[in-house]
Amino acid sequence: MSSPFKYSHVSLLILVALLAGGCAMGPRFKTPAVDAPAGFLGQGVVSQQVTMADLPWWDVFADDTLHELVRTALTNNYDLRIAIKRVEEYQAMAAQSRAQFFPQIGYQGDLERSRNAFRGNASPADGQTGNPLMLAASATWELDLWGRIRRLNEAAQAQLLATTENRRGIMLTVVCSVAQAYFELLELDLELVIAKRTTLSFEESLDIFRQKLAGGAASRLETSRAEAAAASTAAMIPDIERRIVIKENQINLLLGRNPGIVPRDTTLLRQDKPPEVPAGLPSDLLRRRPDIRAAEQTLRAANAQIGVAIAQCFPKIGLTTLFGRVSPDLNSFNNDAMAWSIGGNLAGPIFQGGALMAQIRQARAQSEEAAITYEQTVRTSFQDVANALVTRVKLEDVFTQQTRCVRCYVDAVAVSRDRYVAGKASYYEVLEAQQQLFPAENNLAQTQLYRLTAVIQLYKALGGGWNLPDGEWGAAP
Repeated sequence: MSSPFKYSHVSLLILVALLAGGCAMGPRFKTPAVDAPAGFLGQGVVSQQVTMADLPWWDVFADDTLHELVRTALTNNYDLRIAIKRVEEYQAMAAQSRAQFFPQIGYQGDLERSRNAFRGNASPADGQTGNPLMLAASATWELDLWGRIRRLNEAAQAQLLATTENRRGIMLTVVCSVAQAYFELLELDLELVIAKRTTLSFEESLDIFRQKLAGGAASRLETSRAEAAAASTAAMIPDIERRIVIKENQINLLLGRNPGIVPRDTTLLRQDKPPEVPAGLPSDLLRRRPDIRAAEQTLRAANAQIGVAIAQCFPKIGLTTLFGRVSPDLNSFNNDAMAWSIGGNLAGPIFQGGALMAQIRQARAQSEEAAITYEQTVRTSFQDVANALVTRVKLEDVFTQQTRCVRCYVDAVAVSRDRYVAGKASYYEVLEAQQQLFPAENNLAQTQLYRLTAVIQLYKALGGGWNLPDGEWGAAP
């Protein structure tokens, strides 16, 4: 008769495992508190309205050609494709960690032909030849009494989330990198236009000087200097064209394409001014910037590894079961040949020369390192936004003055040329006005580029597009 307590030991082990399910070694994770400034200098009173970070990238960069380039990059960019595969890699690693929660079930079989004199149920009789056969299913299950497996899963899940945030950060970087390279290309186009226009202006002045020289009203010195000025600006044109090709190649690489021409049908100075929206509160960066969220998850993973290291100091307890059939011969392989076993095992460290304590110290140091990195990332984000804001504000003043400067030099060139033709001024006035206009126009082009760059930097610093689902990043109208 079977005893009602036949399986009491097994039941007790399972009960202990269930009761200990809430125990996990190591400290509980807590996001470090980093004091944030009340606001950013120069942005005034912050309301609860939409911030620049809430806008999709296509509302910030209003250029159809740029939209198409960014959409292509979000599909083909190599860094982004690598990041996507890295997320898939960590998803598989997290799945492997979760599998440790469940029993590991397997099977085994053994068939042989033998002849021996051993007497037993699973062997052929004395001196006889037999075909012993064994077929069985087995299962092993580690009881997670100390939370080692749970901490491993916590770490794996946090690493997966960190990798996912890194991928979103790369998406934002790709958008901003393409926009930056595109505006730099337009700036080079404008430099080329300015250089060609200036060269033409010098050549027109040179024609006037030559006419004056032929009539005896000018010296050879005037003509030579005018010719040198025209040649100097003309020499810049091939170099600008070289830089344009290099910039196009850079954009094509960002788009995952071979070198080639990048089509564009606009100019730098025709770029619409981005919408005037506030940057928001500094504390909002903690939930918006992907690098901050990734640093937080990296810290969470490091914190969980402390629990894993501590749990290694305690014994591992497992359950093993086997159920199958064992027969001394194929012909007797029937229901009477059943076999089973169930048991437990325990294994733990006694002496390892201080290795386990060293692992705990290592895990704690790595967690503290991750905490410092998190704080540094947060502080850097505050700096990025503050720098981008002040740059954007001050560049508006610079652009206003540069525009005024160019307008004045354009007038000066026209007036000096009229005065020279009328014989009321020397060629030095004409040459000086033209030489001053050329760098002023280039400075205006660069200032316009810097204005657009400041918007890109601000959008990236704010974690722009943080509320966009992954599938909508390439959905620009």
